[in-house]
Amino acid sequence: MLYWLTALSDGGDVFNLFRYITFRAGGAFLTALVFGFLFGPPLINVLRRRQGKGQPIRTDGPEGHFLKAGTPTMGGLLIIAALTFSTLMWARLDNPYIWMVLFVTLAFALIGFADDYAKVRKQSSAGVSGKVRLLIGFVVAGLAGAWAAHFHPADLTGQLAFPVFKEYLLNLGILFVPFAIIVIVGAANAVNLTDGLDGLAIMPVMIAAGTFGIISYAVGRTDFTEYLDVHYVPDTGEILIFCASLIGGGLGFLWYNAPPAAVFMGDTGSLALGGALGAIAVAIKHEIVLAIVGGLFVVEALSVIIQVFYFKRTGRRVFLMAPIHHHYEKKGWAEPQIVIRFWIISLILAMIGLATLKVR
Repeated sequence: MLYWLTALSDGGDVFNLFRYITFRAGGAFLTALVFGFLFGPPLINVLRRRQGKGQPIRTDGPEGHFLKAGTPTMGGLLIIAALTFSTLMWARLDNPYIWMVLFVTLAFALIGFADDYAKVRKQSSAGVSGKVRLLIGFVVAGLAGAWAAHFHPADLTGQLAFPVFKEYLLNLGILFVPFAIIVIVGAANAVNLTDGLDGLAIMPVMIAAGTFGIISYAVGRTDFTEYLDVHYVPDTGEILIFCASLIGGGLGFLWYNAPPAAVFMGDTGSLALGGALGAIAVAIKHEIVLAIVGGLFVVEALSVIIQVFYFKRTGRRVFLMAPIHHHYEKKGWAEPQIVIRFWIISLILAMIGLATLKVR
């Protein structure tokens, strides 16, 4: 919205600053951060009053989690509201990718909200049916995949790009949309599975958002894509505004989610943020890099898949408990120890993901 102030510029005044994505990204970050600090306490108070007993605690979970009983959930509303408000304020609203990513984020936030609401109302860890959530998620992701394919340049439409082997493109054709569905829905559920400890999910999400913000800015500029020898996707640089808003809103939320958490993100936040990362990856043609940058989320999801598959086959468990962060809790690791070490792993993976921009 503020971008339109450039119409008042003669080229040499303060209004000209709004032409620059980097300036608006800084403004978006600060706006979302301040939003989180201002509206965090009243939102938490409302959630605490409305939810009563707070988020239900799994009876089969680690013993230490019972101390968290009564903590309200749906704190993801703070992140989603902050990043949406900030994005609408600072991004170009004629950019199709901004609306595509916002659509996925808000749609998955609604799915997560319905699930959180059902859990709180029933005081049960069983919320909305998993099949229903997946079905709606598939529809949303399918629309987003078709949306991205429509606006991609002709030479990239339906194509899958590879890191390192940058000159090679795999033509998925009509399979691109199903592939996009897998990426977006997979990312949403992987982040959802990771959100099991105070602060565990939000920092890796912010690290991934920062990484993809840089990549979005790079692939949206011809000078950068020529230097890095990556595929140019026009208009995707504007996604940096969304990523900066996500980081600002995420930091505002982390202030209240840091151990001991005053509020949990809930499915409202985790599904939305995971879906957002998947949508960004699809928009900028870096779906495979998402598996590297979001490697922690991949491992968390795989630990559940492996555990379920092996248990059904043998009646035994590979991990003491899945997702894998609970395995380390059962082994006696302290919660902050697990969280900080997983943050470090996320940062390392993000650096590897960024390195793929130049490595051939």
